[in-house]
Amino acid sequence: MRLRKKPGVREAMATYPKLVPLNGEEYRGKWNSFFGNDNPIHVELGTGKGNFITTLAEQNPDINYFGVELYEEVLIRAVKKAEAKELNNLSFLWINIQDIEKYFAPGEVDKFYLNFSDPWPKKRHARRRLTHSEFLEKYKGLLKPEGVIQLKTDNEGLFQFSLNQFAQELFLLKEITFDLHNSEYVEGNVMTEYEAKFVGQGMKIFRCIAAHPAQLAAKIEEQKSRSSV
Repeated sequence: MRLRKKPGVREAMATYPKLVPLNGEEYRGKWNSFFGNDNPIHVELGTGKGNFITTLAEQNPDINYFGVELYEEVLIRAVKKAEAKELNNLSFLWINIQDIEKYFAPGEVDKFYLNFSDPWPKKRHARRRLTHSEFLEKYKGLLKPEGVIQLKTDNEGLFQFSLNQFAQELFLLKEITFDLHNSEYVEGNVMTEYEAKFVGQGMKIFRCIAAHPAQLAAKIEEQKSRSSV
C-alpha cells in the first residue's frame, strides 16, 4: 500500500544534506570519505521509522550505518530521530532497493539487515521479496567475503522461503531460530517498531544469519582438510 504523501516532505528532506545525501551515487565505493573514516558499513534495507538503525548507530559509534527507504513519509521520521540523537555515523539513502548497486561498490558492505520486509505472500509476487535470489545476487556482490545478512520476520512463510533461497545461493546459514525471544540469540537484540508490537501480541519472531558464500566455501575446504589428515 502506498502511503499518502504529506505536503512539504520532499522539501524537508533536502534540508538534511548530511543525513540524506541526494547525490549518494557519487560516493559509491568512497563512503569512507563521506564519513571521514574507514569504519565498517552496515546497511538496513527498508528502515521504516528508524528505531532500529538509530539505536544501533547510537550503541556502536565505530560502525557507519545506512538506512535505505523508498517512502519519504516514513523516512522523514527516521531522519528526525537521527538528528535528535546527533548521530554522525548514520545516513539515509532515499532510494529503491532495486537500485542498491548504484550506491555501493562490490565488497563495500560488511552487513545487511532485513527487518520485517513485506512478505508478498502471493506466489506470483515472489520476485518482489527482498530475499528472492535476484536480490541475494545483488547483496552477495556488495558484501565483503566476511560479510553477513541478518534477517528477522514475523512471517513463517517468508522465513522458510528465505532459508531456501539463501541455501540455493550458497550462503552459510547460522543462528537460525524460529522463536527469537525465547532463544539464546535474544541477548543484544535491538527491536524495530514492528517487532515490539508483534512481541507484545505474543507472536514469534524468526531470525537467521546468512554469511557470504565465501565463508561456506572456506568451511567446506576446512572440513576436507580435516578429513584428509
